[in-house]
Order: sequence, then structure tokens, then C-alpha cells
Amino acid sequence: MNRLIIHNINHLYTSVKIPPVKGKAMREILTLDNAFIIIEGEKIIEVGQGDYQKHFDKDTKLYDGSGLIAIPGLIDSHTHLVFGGSREHEFTKKIAGVDYLDILKAGGGILSTVEMTKTASFSELVSQARSSLDEMLLFGVTSLEAKSGYGLDLDTELKTLKVIKHLNETHPIDIKSTYLGAHALPPEYKNNRSKFIQKILGDLEIIKKENLAEYADVFCEKDVFTALETKTILEKAKSLGFKLRVHTDEIESIGGTQVALKLGSKTVDHLMAIKEDDILNIAKTDTIANLLPSTSFFLNKDYAPARKLIDSGAAVSVSSDYNPGSTPSENFQLTMQISGNKLKMLPSEILTAATINPAFSLDISNDRGSLEPGKFADVVLLKAKNLDYFIYHYGINHTHAVFKNGKLIVNNRMIIKED
Repeated sequence: MNRLIIHNINHLYTSVKIPPVKGKAMREILTLDNAFIIIEGEKIIEVGQGDYQKHFDKDTKLYDGSGLIAIPGLIDSHTHLVFGGSREHEFTKKIAGVDYLDILKAGGGILSTVEMTKTASFSELVSQARSSLDEMLLFGVTSLEAKSGYGLDLDTELKTLKVIKHLNETHPIDIKSTYLGAHALPPEYKNNRSKFIQKILGDLEIIKKENLAEYADVFCEKDVFTALETKTILEKAKSLGFKLRVHTDEIESIGGTQVALKLGSKTVDHLMAIKEDDILNIAKTDTIANLLPSTSFFLNKDYAPARKLIDSGAAVSVSSDYNPGSTPSENFQLTMQISGNKLKMLPSEILTAATINPAFSLDISNDRGSLEPGKFADVVLLKAKNLDYFIYHYGINHTHAVFKNGKLIVNNRMIIKED
């Protein structure tokens, strides 16, 4: 079997905790100086420091990590990867202070993207999303979650989910798929909400039958879906075998977190408006508090209370929320850096929140999310002095190289294209 040794790594950083990693344990990471990673085939067989020569033979390939730090492949566990068009025409409204819900009521926001996604062809959606995946890869993302939700009708939702499936099969980044049919209320159902809810329940059965999504999600928010509607949809999804993820407490807290926790949701996402009692309730469970600070940054909104969540003993992850309306950026490193500056998370906590905890929420932590023997060799080498410097020196791409399943796919910030 082919052996590769990444050697002379200045510093290696990884969590080695069993997830979900909660509270103070999030800052407890392994740090190795003058480190090496030994890879055979697709997997790590040893991580160590100092002399690697005893593991070397004439067939071993070497990659010099001098001047670099190593971290696990980054895992972005909340994205809206597939959509048509863009929404730069709404940007000046946001700057002027127009509320998102007002933009939505005027036919903009999600509804604008829905129309562009409906009219886009399968190949157009694949091309646009693949371009975004390439950018994410250059920033060190090796696994992510992608939601549908810009269809609001079955045909477009199926088209979106099939795009995600195709990209998972053809792009180096591993993609987990989520059905978010309850992303907004279509205008034609404005006076008949119950009919749309029944439609979603039926669509869940079709999507499960076609095996196009592993997770189901609902946007539980004022003027979108109530806690009771969310409960109805998620109970149906769970009965069909979907795992759950929930948008909640983004603008107002209307009971979505309670519903999600009672149903054993893998994540509760956003949480900028979360109540104190719900912070404590999350800490009692294995549900991940998935925070999206780039959205707060772009919308000039309050940030989720990361410190209260961590200090209360919750397991926290951070994700980009990449989408055309509230986070039009593939720069996941910036999300991590905002987590330090605005969420007041420590660099070690941020690393845990961008690797092993999102891996747990996506059910891949047995194979990914940390640099440990037996796991797939998803490794990012960063041109940074140390982990603190990576979070401190914000807004640039620190990536030097990315290994996916033991294979070098990004080198010197260039994607290696196969023939």
C-alpha cells in the first residue's frame, strides 16, 4: 500500500476528545511540535513528533511541512450550496437598514432565489455550485452539509437534491444532504398554510423513497414556520428515518429549540435570539449548537452567545451558512476568525467547533474530524506561525495544501486537476 509521510510540520493541532466535545473540553486539544503524519492509502496510521525515519522506506513519498501548521480538514455543517443567480441587488437595502423579513414580504430574499433556482437548469446549478465548492476547498473545507430549500415545490427540491448528489459523487469534498422544503411559505399558500404543511409531509415520503437526503430541516421563525408546524414536520421526518437539523432562534425565539431538543435534533442552528433556559437545556443534550457568525457579520445583527453556551457546558460548532442572501462568502476561515473576534471563542475552541463537533453532527466523527490513527487522512496545512496566528491574521487564505483521503488535492493554493 502506498505510504506518504508529511514531515517537519512546525505545529500540529487536533482534538482527540470523543465527541460531542462540550464546554471546557472544547479548548483541550493535542499540540505536537516538529510533527509528522503517516498515511497509508486513504488513512492515517500514525501521528507523532520528531524522527520519522524509522517509518521510511524506498517506496515512501514525503511531503515537507516546514514552516507550516497542520489541522484536520475543516467541516462546514450548514450551507445552502445550490441556488440560482445571486442577490447583490438587495445589498443596498440591507445597508440602508431594511429588515430581511420586510425584503421577504416584498418578494425578495428567499423568494427571489426560489424563482432563479426554478428556472436554472440542472447543469447550470451544478456549474455554479461546483465553483463554490472549489473555493471552499481552497480554504481547507473537506466535508460539508448542503441543504435544498430554494424550490418550495417538489420538482425544484428534487432537482436541487440531485445536484447535491451529483456533486458529492464527482467533487473531492464530501457532501451530506439535507431536505429543507420548509424554508419559506410560498405566496400561493399564504392563505392556506395547512395545505403547504401537508404538501411538505407528502414530499418527505417521496424524497425518502428516492434516498436523496439524510437530514430534514425547518426554518422555525416568526413569519416563517411556527413551533407547532415545525414539530409536525419534524415528527413526520423522524418517523420516516430522517435525522433532524433546525434553523431556530435567529430573529426571535418562538419555541424551535425546545421542539428540536425533544425530538433529538442533531443541531440547532443560528441561536442569536436564544433564551437563557434553552442554553442550559442544550447543555444537557448531545445536540450541537451550530453557530453562524458570518451571517451576523453580513447582516449587522447580534451574534449568538457562544461564551454562555460553552461555559454552560454545551457542544458548539461554527458554520458558514453560505447562501446568496445573508452569507455570500465561501471563506470558511473568515467564519472561524469572526468566531474569535465576535463570539469570543478561543482558537482551540474554534478548531474543535470547525472539525470534530461538526463531524459528530454529520455522523462522520468515527472517520473524520481529527488527526488520529484509523481516520481518513483529511489534512490541511496552513502557512501560519501557530493556531493563534491563523485566527488572529484574518481575511486572507492561509491554506498551503489540502490532503483529502490521503491524496494531495490542493498545493500552494492551487487545485490539482486530474486528467
